[in-house]
Amino acid sequence: MDDYCIRRMTRRELDIALDWAAAEGWNPGINDGNCFYAADAGGFLAGFLGDKMIASISAVKYGKSFSFIGFYLVHPEFRGQGYGMKIWQAGLAGVAGRTAGLDGVVSQIANYQKSGFVLAHNNIRYQGISQKEDSSCPSMKPLKEIPFKTVCEYDLRFFPENRQLFLQKWINQPGTIALGVIQQDKLLGYGCIRPCRNGYKAGPLFAEKYEIAEYLLSALQSAIPSGIEFYLDIPAPNASARTLVENYQMKPVFETARMYMGKNPELPLSEIYGITSFELG
Repeated sequence: MDDYCIRRMTRRELDIALDWAAAEGWNPGINDGNCFYAADAGGFLAGFLGDKMIASISAVKYGKSFSFIGFYLVHPEFRGQGYGMKIWQAGLAGVAGRTAGLDGVVSQIANYQKSGFVLAHNNIRYQGISQKEDSSCPSMKPLKEIPFKTVCEYDLRFFPENRQLFLQKWINQPGTIALGVIQQDKLLGYGCIRPCRNGYKAGPLFAEKYEIAEYLLSALQSAIPSGIEFYLDIPAPNASARTLVENYQMKPVFETARMYMGKNPELPLSEIYGITSFELG
């Protein structure tokens, strides 16, 4: 341990962590790195033995009260030797005094509970195959045509703190389709779909009503090439979201445990049809 150094991760080193995440089957977006780093560059930590990066964690801070833990990874060669616990402790220390959220592997719930995290609900990743659909919604617009302030204010309903810096990058990253449904200057829902290492991933997908979520998902998956795998991560308690994925004959492929240390933000899960990401919340 005397040779083990934990320090802030550079942007290039985040690409290494993304490759590790891909190797674990997390299927990150092709352009996620720039978006994640823009959220809180100081929230990404890497552990080194000499010049070799062997561990990673993100403890991204939002506003004054919230944070989210992700990218908790140790290179397989160095697991079981205490390096992971050291960087875990460093990550939590960086967000002390804030509510911290995470999406953890279900089998590790007990370990997260030892650090003070409490299970809120599970999230389920569904996989489908894109198909062209002829569905029209006159109130739907590209998100770039809707004032960004309106998008940020709406997003605050579904996330505990303002994440303006992240959203600016997220909805404008290369290859992403971002759409919103707006009536009389009131945003009723919005969603994005982006290219990933494998297929595409939709998220976030927020909507006040099921019909709006259905319009958005239809348009998003229709905008990518037909016959391509796409994914949507839904909160398990949202029965309407389960109906939506079942109508698209999507199949569950992965599950996480959403846990919080500190106050549960109690988000409106019935209007969350797709979370943004397992890494940053």
